[in-house]
Amino acid sequence: MNVEEFRDFCLSFPDTREGMPFEGFFHNSRSILVFYVGKKMFCLLDLDKFDRCTLKCDPKLIDELREHEGINKPFNLSPKHWISVDLNGAISEQLIKDLVTKSCKLVAAGISRKST
Repeated sequence: MNVEEFRDFCLSFPDTREGMPFEGFFHNSRSILVFYVGKKMFCLLDLDKFDRCTLKCDPKLIDELREHEGINKPFNLSPKHWISVDLNGAISEQLIKDLVTKSCKLVAAGISRKST
């Protein structure tokens, strides 16, 4: 999957949008693309590298998922709630899509609970 296919997939979920919130703040973070449900992040990646993405994850599943080659602790986010996923072949495209889907649904469910 290339970066455009990945982007289209992330934007295919209801109420999602993208942004580059770090563009003016950190020199090394100008190319970080973030996908949101409402105002909450569910996925982010570096457009210049496109070698990994960071996803929100159910804390109950993180330890099990990190047993897979290519799923690691995230850079600069809480390892209790986020995972880093290798996009260079260590993980199947289907598993990547499943993890992105679960990330989006997890964030959306959190927003729904807060509004009820």
